[in-house]
Amino acid sequence: MHKLLAAFLALFLLQAVCLAKDPPQMTDDTINDAVRVKLAGDQIVGVLSLQVTVKQGVVTLAGSVDQKSLKSRAEKVAKKVKGVKQVVNNIEIKTRTSGK
Repeated sequence: MHKLLAAFLALFLLQAVCLAKDPPQMTDDTINDAVRVKLAGDQIVGVLSLQVTVKQGVVTLAGSVDQKSLKSRAEKVAKKVKGVKQVVNNIEIKTRTSGK
């Protein structure tokens, strides 16, 4: 009887471990939300108005910034999000013109 109970317990634990190893799939919507949250929470690029689209794990960033470093920073932040396979950075760098 103890062997049967031990075998059942071992099977139960093995099943629990197998389920824990398979994380849920990241959908494009989930990745999109995560990228937006990560960008908004960043102290440097969080104030920028950037557009985010995701298709099959590929994130596309769009919008405009006035410094190349901001464009690079937004890309780096997006790449850190779980599920992102690639980042296409279509952010434009707009130079400021004087009003003279």
